[in-house]
Amino acid sequence: MGRKRFITDSYPVVKKREGPPGHSKRELAPELGEDTQSLSQEEAQLELLRQFDLAWQYGPCTGITRMQRWHRAEQMGLKPPLEVHQVLKTHSEDPRFQFSHQELLDRIHGQ
Repeated sequence: MGRKRFITDSYPVVKKREGPPGHSKRELAPELGEDTQSLSQEEAQLELLRQFDLAWQYGPCTGITRMQRWHRAEQMGLKPPLEVHQVLKTHSEDPRFQFSHQELLDRIHGQ
């Protein structure tokens, strides 16, 4: 009887090539640094809003905008985060910020 076979035995080993000398994945090109920085701030703001979507203590989030949900939670005395309100005011015309992910998909697909 031979050795026990693994599924990985069926696939060849592929070694990844390294980039050119002096190239590092961690280094950004100088002209790309600013765009990446603003993207990371935007992504951080969107993540804050996603966390707000998942926080059930502020009530359900389906069928209303994030701003409407924030105001409803404030009126009910639930003390929603002020940072969320500031982000929503800053990006008042951007649907990515105003609607939860699922609500945005429903609007795109006309449901």
